[in-house]
Amino acid sequence: MVFILVSVLCSVFVSVLLKLAPRWRVDVGQAIAWNYALAGGATLLLLAPPLAPLTDASVPWWVLAALGLLLPTIFLALAASVRTAGIARTDVAQRLSLVLPLVAAFVLFGERFNSAKLAGCVLGLAALAALVWRTRAQDAGHGGWRWPLLVFAGFGVIDVLFKRVAATGLPLGSALAVVFALALAVSFALLIARRARLEWRGLLGGIALGLANFGNIYFYLRAHRALPGEPSLVFASMNLGVVVLGSLTGLVLFRERLSRLNLAGLGLAVLAVLVLARA
Repeated sequence: MVFILVSVLCSVFVSVLLKLAPRWRVDVGQAIAWNYALAGGATLLLLAPPLAPLTDASVPWWVLAALGLLLPTIFLALAASVRTAGIARTDVAQRLSLVLPLVAAFVLFGERFNSAKLAGCVLGLAALAALVWRTRAQDAGHGGWRWPLLVFAGFGVIDVLFKRVAATGLPLGSALAVVFALALAVSFALLIARRARLEWRGLLGGIALGLANFGNIYFYLRAHRALPGEPSLVFASMNLGVVVLGSLTGLVLFRERLSRLNLAGLGLAVLAVLVLARA
């Protein structure tokens, strides 16, 4: 459970860093780029992924390329969502994205739905709708519901693509090494396209972001290895932990304002994760 707790803290810390970036005058695009440099290096150092499987003809290079493109772009959407919609809504939208892989498994891969999965998906979508709902006064000058929905859709697609990679038998560490390298290239291409000047604040922000981002992945994997017979416990604890801690962080530390409907959405999100964990 210690691994799960550290993973939850790292996940929420990513959102906190993105929230504070404008205040600290950190270029988010540069921080995201350096984040992938550190995450890629940490993957090679700590996970020691075998590179030989990458020469196999079955490697889904188009899926890895899509992930390399999506990860930095959705990371930018995550930063915009944290800035405009807040940590509470963004973290919950990100965690509720687990609904999309379940729907994809049913629609694209012919997996059969049971009543628990169906109920969890319905609760998750209802929670998302309640969370992103904003009054006109709340929505003034902000992206409103658009960024959280993009985070929800983007992370859902990323999850589906990673499951597609896993189905080929390619080791996760090998896949991560390739994807982080591609994401790094895409991130710097975006910086070049907007002629951004590299700054030390961006580098420091990227190091902090990379440590938190990789820590989230690494300790989540360690939790699954420590509890190999209880994947649903790890899944539920991780997602519930991020939903609760992310919401408390937004409400208490950053004084984010949620309507009664938004708060009801938080409750539905917790219920959805519990139902899906038992499905």
